[in-house]
Amino acid sequence: MNSKPENKPTVVLVHGAFADASSWNGVIERLRHAGYPVVAPANPLRGLADDADGLRDYLHSVQGPVVLVGHSYGGAVISQAATGNAEVKALVYIAAFIPDAGESALELSDKFPGSTLGPTLDPVGNGTRTDLYIKADTFHDQFAADVPRPTTDLMAATQRPIAANALEEKATEPAWKTIPSWSLIATQDYNIPPAAQRFMAERAHAHTVEVDASHAVSVSQPAAVADLIEHAARTVTH
Repeated sequence: MNSKPENKPTVVLVHGAFADASSWNGVIERLRHAGYPVVAPANPLRGLADDADGLRDYLHSVQGPVVLVGHSYGGAVISQAATGNAEVKALVYIAAFIPDAGESALELSDKFPGSTLGPTLDPVGNGTRTDLYIKADTFHDQFAADVPRPTTDLMAATQRPIAANALEEKATEPAWKTIPSWSLIATQDYNIPPAAQRFMAERAHAHTVEVDASHAVSVSQPAAVADLIEHAARTVTH
């Protein structure tokens, strides 16, 4: 990795299901303007253990301290990938899953009422592997109701599917038990119920903010997301 500004940790952004790394573009722009090195590697969305292993390997290529950020299913990935990595100084969860050992994303989403994701999903596969997409005609209202339709039309067309079994895979011992955490709760989230987000954040003793936003809060309110990440970074590096 290239050299970076003194005292600035590298921010590593991990997207979730039905999105790709471009969902972080507005956040990246703001963090770079503030002087932070930022990377947003692709999250394969194939399975929790495999995705976490891939991120764990990627983190070893980053020099110096890291603030690790996950959106949605990406929260489960960062929780698992950061375990035992002393360079990860903070975990930031953006409308994200924060599972404990033995829990799955699907289980946590179903723990509280409010998710309307199920009926909007379009399963694609041959029986041995099923990929899940959000149907294009429901994508705006389900995933990103506070984002302009021309943008959500593009997001729907370029969405990355998640393997169905990834949402059912059980998490291992999470890094949030030993690494300070922050959580942004999207109060108009129809993928992960806000009540579930609050439950997970409180359990992790995360520093929490609430934003009136859809699940796609990194797209609709990138400034709020970047502000929380910067707060975490300043807290753990000063």
